[in-house]
Amino acid sequence: MLRPVPDTDGAPFWEYAAQGELRVQACAACGELRFPPRPCCPHCQSFESEWRPVSGRGRVWSYVVAHPPLLPDYAARAPYNVVVVELDEAPRIRLVGNLVPGPGQPLGSLPRESLRIGARVRAVFHEGLPQWVPERP
Repeated sequence: MLRPVPDTDGAPFWEYAAQGELRVQACAACGELRFPPRPCCPHCQSFESEWRPVSGRGRVWSYVVAHPPLLPDYAARAPYNVVVVELDEAPRIRLVGNLVPGPGQPLGSLPRESLRIGARVRAVFHEGLPQWVPERP
């Protein structure tokens, strides 16, 4: 699988993820949460930032099921889903990942019928990567 290549602004996101924590960048001046990480706040133009923990809860905003032909490393895993999740704390922040039945479960192990826009999900981590699992009522 391809691994993320962190840049200077995004490196803390991946460091926290490796520890099993979902954090997003926040402006230290106005408090606005932002993603993707960047040096300047788009709201107040401050260069001061901090990384705040978020609940990891959200809803599926969109999804796609990938089928071959794909990059060779992914073809054997297809078909699998890729979801865009809107975070509860900041609906403008949308993170991409895979929806799986439980932490560390393989891609494609969740039945496609389980995918739906608006489904409640929560973040889990496997090998330093955020994944999403259905939130139980």
